[in-house]
Amino acid sequence: MFLYFLRRLGLMVFTLFGVSIAIFLLLRIAPGNIADILFDSAGMIDPAEKQKIISDLGLDQPLVIQYLHWLNGLVHGDFGYSYVSEKPVLQEVLPRIPITARLALLAILFAVCTGVPVGVVSAVRQNSAIDYVLRVFSLAALSMPAFWLGLLVLMAFVNWAGVLPIYDQAPDSLWAALLMFGVPAATVGLRSSALIMRLTRSSMLEVMRQDYIRTARSKGLSEPAVTFIHALRNAMLPVITTIGVETAFLFGGLVVTETVFNIPGVARFLVEAIRWRDYPMVQNLVMFIATVVVAVNLLVDLTYAIVDPRIRLGS
Repeated sequence: MFLYFLRRLGLMVFTLFGVSIAIFLLLRIAPGNIADILFDSAGMIDPAEKQKIISDLGLDQPLVIQYLHWLNGLVHGDFGYSYVSEKPVLQEVLPRIPITARLALLAILFAVCTGVPVGVVSAVRQNSAIDYVLRVFSLAALSMPAFWLGLLVLMAFVNWAGVLPIYDQAPDSLWAALLMFGVPAATVGLRSSALIMRLTRSSMLEVMRQDYIRTARSKGLSEPAVTFIHALRNAMLPVITTIGVETAFLFGGLVVTETVFNIPGVARFLVEAIRWRDYPMVQNLVMFIATVVVAVNLLVDLTYAIVDPRIRLGS
């Protein structure tokens, strides 16, 4: 198990190195830079002042030197300063990470706690009325865009409760945080819940046709024991993959939800940084999201090895 972990950890480091190169180059390929944006917004261009800004920001150095300087800062914990606010990147980003993390974790928790049980019920009651209803509901949930559903939720709250469930201040208690993040988390987690439900159903149906399930029933085991101990555990591998992918997606794909519900998280802040070509901010934010994605994939691999020991023995 330890060697399996070391191999996956080495692959994680190699992947992050490749991602850092891609982030750096793609950001420089985009037309314009912070100096162009600043002078265009001011409506005047003084070539000497513009060149001084470019030189002060180090944008006139070769790309290799700029990349090595950024990489060296990452290794030593120096993430640089924002070109726009002139504040340390960590000072700008750190308060936003818990907000996005709380929203993403609540959303995936909602998706797992609803998607897996509903998928099991749908598989056990295959081709029954409840199965058809759940399948139609899951297709509807997959078809609805998050921003449209979020706007509907906001209008419903205003119409029926007379309140607007948006982020207006930092919650001062756990209950207040659940109330404030619960609505957007359920809104964005509905799609993930439907996806997990459908995958759980199809995986359960495949497993329940296997010979060892019939053998378990022939031994006199109760139906709940057959379903949850024998069938569900063996059906969980593709579901775990989906949960990992959805968790990684939620950390970087909450731009629309954070905008609709006025949540000052990482994803919304990243869009603003990209608009201003704030290289240090964008590079470090995207690198943070990439690290979360790779770390989640590492956690999924380790979960595979726990659920099915054959994976670590065969790797």
